[in-house]
Amino acid sequence: MGIIASKLRTLFGAGNHKLVIIGLDNAGKTTILYKLMMDEVVETTPTIGSNVEEVRFRNLKFLVWDVGGQDALRTTWSTYYCDTKAVILVIDSSDQGRLHIAKRELHRMLQDENTHDAPVLIYANKQDMPQSLTATQISNLLGLVEIKDRPWHIQACSAIKGDGLIEGMAWVADQIR
Repeated sequence: MGIIASKLRTLFGAGNHKLVIIGLDNAGKTTILYKLMMDEVVETTPTIGSNVEEVRFRNLKFLVWDVGGQDALRTTWSTYYCDTKAVILVIDSSDQGRLHIAKRELHRMLQDENTHDAPVLIYANKQDMPQSLTATQISNLLGLVEIKDRPWHIQACSAIKGDGLIEGMAWVADQIR
């Protein structure tokens, strides 16, 4: 009976899968969360601490923790990693001056024991902005090819337009199954 129930949960989805969205302040984390949740762009303010929302995608339920990205809050990111099924890193593709900080934070997250088995989705956000770097350029600057211990995917997107968000979540869903 347990095997049948397990197969049905796999087929139809069951429970919440915890995701954590991280990224520097003003990268678009909260905008992405609410676009995925309500298919709307909502006016946001800087996240102090975190937001948590349930997002349904295909036949899965995700409990998504959107964590503030200000410098003082980044030291708390690791407290959100426990039991996470995947990490979503949001990059502001038009903020070339802070990509080195995003790279440092990415590699710090990769070293955390609670994310060891978590696949990583990188949303290269704000592709609709002038002077934005491409996903390939961001991949090179973040050193993504160095990540060999887990699956990762970079997805060009625009949180405002919704471009690329579904494709990124589809990759996450495939990794969790």
